[in-house]
This record gives sequence, structure tokens and C-alpha cells, in this order.
Amino acid sequence: MTTQTATRSRRSLAAGDPEAGRPPAHDHPRLLATVLAATAAAIAATSLLGPLALDLMRYRTSDTTLNQLLGSDTAALLAVAPLALAAAVLALRRHPAAPLLATGIGGYALYTYAQVIVGQEYLRLPGNVERFFPLLLGVFLLAEALLVLGWRALPAQLPAPSPRLERAAAVALLAVAVFLLFGLHLRSMLTAWQDPAQLTEYVSSPTPFWLVKLMDLGVVVPAAVATGLGLLRHAGWARRATYVLLTGYSCLALSVAAMAAVMLVNGDPDASAGLAAGFGLFALVFVTLTAALYRPLFHRNGTPARLDTEGRPKRIAHPR
Repeated sequence: MTTQTATRSRRSLAAGDPEAGRPPAHDHPRLLATVLAATAAAIAATSLLGPLALDLMRYRTSDTTLNQLLGSDTAALLAVAPLALAAAVLALRRHPAAPLLATGIGGYALYTYAQVIVGQEYLRLPGNVERFFPLLLGVFLLAEALLVLGWRALPAQLPAPSPRLERAAAVALLAVAVFLLFGLHLRSMLTAWQDPAQLTEYVSSPTPFWLVKLMDLGVVVPAAVATGLGLLRHAGWARRATYVLLTGYSCLALSVAAMAAVMLVNGDPDASAGLAAGFGLFALVFVTLTAALYRPLFHRNGTPARLDTEGRPKRIAHPR
């Protein structure tokens, strides 16, 4: 049966069948769409219930970290939740971009809401965020579901990026790893060891200070370095992972850029115009690279692009 199916597929491709050469449609599209829509709703609810809008959920953290959470909630409401809804629509259409977006959004949500839950100064600072633990836990569980469902449904065949785009993605991933390690975390970590009183962020909220370093240096940086080096070696697994990482890192970059902007606007003592500009630049770069990476998956009419035997978009000759 498998041999017959493959033979028919090759014949269809040779005959110019418009369905031939497309990545296989993923299974359970309605389930994936439902989880994506639920994730969008839960993320939006979390943002609106917090100090950004209704101020019903009060974080137990310092003013500096509160500014960061305000920026994170803004990016989640205006960028991530709409992206999840768009991915849900694509999932219902069995579009191959849907599981890629779902997996990236799931990674972003795990990273973000693990910090929101664990990074509070419980019993030390005022607030009531623990009463909203079921909602935050729901976002975390939905993110796990997106990772599993999205990864299982990843298309078997994806467009191979151009050499130029592949190099650019590799450089961007390695650059963000270097920036996080040497430009952001190493200096503040050394200061925390030697003279922690100089760091307002550390003195006021030590829990999120070390939690962010754990997540960035233990997850974000290693994944970026491994995938960036894999792209430079033209590894197939790295091309596959790039879709997921660029999606998730684009969401994170927008979130961190919004944090830095809110800190500047509110006159936070730990605000830095240089870091804000750097985060804004990284957000622009990652969003641009992500859009370029996904573009071959779409035709002008929004359908998946046909691929050749090497995974590159196939040009179709139209009769004159």
C-alpha cells in the first residue's frame, strides 16, 4: 500500500498535480486549533486581569520587575495572543505553518509563565497573584500541549531556506546567545557576587533575578548556539528547529523589548536606553527572519507552496 501511494504521488507530481509536493497535512487539526485558541484566550485573560488593565491580579514583586511584567503582558496581549489565533485558523485549514507556529508559541509560553508563577516574592511582598494560580497553571499546561501537538504534527517536508537566509538565521541565533551571555547576564551576575547592593533589581526581587538567568543561560542560549552551529553545517535537524526557535524567540524578543520600553517610560532606576535599543534591534531582526523563513510556505492565495525534491519552492510555468 505504501509503495502504491508513493508511486501515485510521483505520477501526480510529474503530471503537475497542484496537491503534489506539498508537506503532508497534520493530524487532528481541530484539536490543535482548539488548544491554540484556548491558549490565546488564556494569555489575553492573564494580561487583562493584571495591572495592565483591570488590576485584579496583583503581582508580588518589586517596582522594577513589575515594569517588566507590564511590558511582557503588553506584548502577550498585542502580539502573541493574535498570533495564536491566526495559527488556530491555519490549523483548521490544515496549513503546514500551523504546527510550526504552535510549537514556537508553546515554547514562548512555557518560558514566560514559568517565570510569572515561580518568580514572585511570596510572603515577602504584597499581592494576590497566588489566587490566580489556576489560570497561570492553565496557560502552562496549554503551552505543554502546544509543544507536544505541534511537534508531532510538524510537516515531514519543509522549504529549505536560501543559503543567505540560512546564514543570517545562524548569525542571529549565535549573536543573541553572545548578547545574553556577555552583554546582559555576565556583568550583572558578577556584580551580584561582588556587590549586590549596587543592583536595585537584585536587592528588590532576587527570585526573578536568578530565575531569568537560569532560563536564559540554561535554555535559550544553549538552544540558540546548538541550532546556529547546526545551520552553519547545513544540518537537517537544525533547519527544522529553526522554524520553532525563530517563532518562539521572536515572541520573546518582542516581550523583552516591551519590558525595556516600559522601564524607560516609567523612569525605572534599572532602565537602560542601550539595552532597550539592543532588544528592539533583536526583535526587529528576529521578526524579519521569521517572516522570511515562513514566506515559502505560502502562495499569494495563502496556500502552501509546492516544493521540489530538495525542499525548495518550485517554480510553476504558466502557459502564455
